[in-house]
Amino acid sequence: MLPKLIATDIDGVWTDGGMYYSEGGEEGKRFNTYDSAGVVFSHLLGIPVAIITGEPSLAVKRRAEKLKVDYCHTGVKDKLPVLKGICAELGITLAEVAYIGDDINDIAILRSVGCSACPSSAPDYIKEISGKVMVKRGGEGVFREFVEGIFASEGVLERVLKHFFQ
Repeated sequence: MLPKLIATDIDGVWTDGGMYYSEGGEEGKRFNTYDSAGVVFSHLLGIPVAIITGEPSLAVKRRAEKLKVDYCHTGVKDKLPVLKGICAELGITLAEVAYIGDDINDIAILRSVGCSACPSSAPDYIKEISGKVMVKRGGEGVFREFVEGIFASEGVLERVLKHFFQ
């Protein structure tokens, strides 16, 4: 079943999990541009995307705005209630959500959604909880791999890709 919402963590998924600080104390993140296609592909099928991350980060907000991510929640300590709120707003259940996360603050969601995954760089105990372990590591385009995998398994990836080859 095609999900009605694709949700994701950021640090360790869209990034390599590293924290980068300048001498002036500014925080920076390195995003892989391949992940942006996961958002574009989802939107082509009318599927909203949600970012739910524990870190309060202006860089994440800027990236979400640039990609027109539908929901961006930063600084979230308990992610499941936030996801439930998004589901209520959309009129969907957790079983209709696909989620990718990589660490202990993602466990409740990984156990609750209809489709879950983690990057190959996630700790072993997260891999055991997750529905699928992706080939790529966090920061290497794993969000795109996750989205493309879902769409391929549902037989709609070719339809999405045809949009770019017309």
